[in-house]
Amino acid sequence: MNENYVINIGRQLGSGGREIGQKVASAMGLAFYDKELIRLASKKSGVKEEFFERVDEKKRFSLFSGLLGLRNPLTEENYSDYYLSNESLFKIQSDVIRSLAEQGSCIFVGRCADYVLKDHPRCLNVFIGADRSDRVKRVSEIHHITADQARELIEKTDKKRSGYYSYFSGKVWGDAASYHLCINSSVLGPDETAAFVCSFSRKKFGLE
Repeated sequence: MNENYVINIGRQLGSGGREIGQKVASAMGLAFYDKELIRLASKKSGVKEEFFERVDEKKRFSLFSGLLGLRNPLTEENYSDYYLSNESLFKIQSDVIRSLAEQGSCIFVGRCADYVLKDHPRCLNVFIGADRSDRVKRVSEIHHITADQARELIEKTDKKRSGYYSYFSGKVWGDAASYHLCINSSVLGPDETAAFVCSFSRKKFGLE
């Protein structure tokens, strides 16, 4: 029996979700995957990374876009007259996620990993949010922008992530019914939130 387990983390921009995921991975000795998935999916398929980025949750995403709308070849060498749909690129990335989950216990951030691994027997799905003021402060500091610019970026990014998640999973992004654990990182801060997720994970997977 495969004893691998997976922690999937969804997060609001500015909640510290990625940082918390990295802390959990470090504490529990798990592989950590975020943007690395784009590189791995590109390597597996031979399709340039930029085309995966077009349907990455942080880029502009339309719920009604059947095709990427590209008019350039995916790679000049192999795809001169071929265009991949959003669904095709999502499938390639999903295959990579499933393969990594088979290889060993790990953490995925975003990428609808909770939906992709819905049939995995040992998954913990976590959603991390934070108070609006803390999100604005974090985004302002990370991107060196004003508070107003941070608020605008947060609003746009939340809409993109919500659209991406809903389009592929058919579920509501951030809704408690879609996750095992929803947590506000403003209450405990990144370090203690990570420690809480570690404790929750160990109990769920019977690691204690």
